[in-house]
Amino acid sequence: MSTPPGHTPPVGAPGTSPYVPPAAPGTSPPPQDASLGELIGNISEDFSTLVRQEMELAKAEISQTVSKAGKGAGMFGGAGLAGYFTLLFLSLALWWALGAMIGDGDAQPALGWSALIVAVIWAVVAAVLAVSGRKEIKQAEGLPRTQETVKKIPDAVKGQDH
Repeated sequence: MSTPPGHTPPVGAPGTSPYVPPAAPGTSPPPQDASLGELIGNISEDFSTLVRQEMELAKAEISQTVSKAGKGAGMFGGAGLAGYFTLLFLSLALWWALGAMIGDGDAQPALGWSALIVAVIWAVVAAVLAVSGRKEIKQAEGLPRTQETVKKIPDAVKGQDH
């Protein structure tokens, strides 16, 4: 017996079985209708979903933390380089200043002061990068949400959600 398109045979009609709508993904049958095997399977499936979600959360938080820590480390590297240039130009300034005191005094004093000005500029750059790098590293929090939700897993397994 064929049925016309768009027509559903009545429940219990000859040659048909009672219609049971398919379960939505990730849902389980009501506990009173489920067998022990289905319950254990559902618990296992829910637990693996929970673990997968925690892993995804941890990956996302690690990515953010590494990004912030990387920026901070880069800024500290820049601060170190700027500090090196500060030392270099202070050394050059001292060199030219000493040369001017010993020499005849023509153009050397102007070069000495210009080297000192460049050294001060590099010192400011080093200070700004060091402060910015410190701020970025302090903002790298680690995995706070993952730690919080992982602490809730034992209660969730027990059936208590606090």
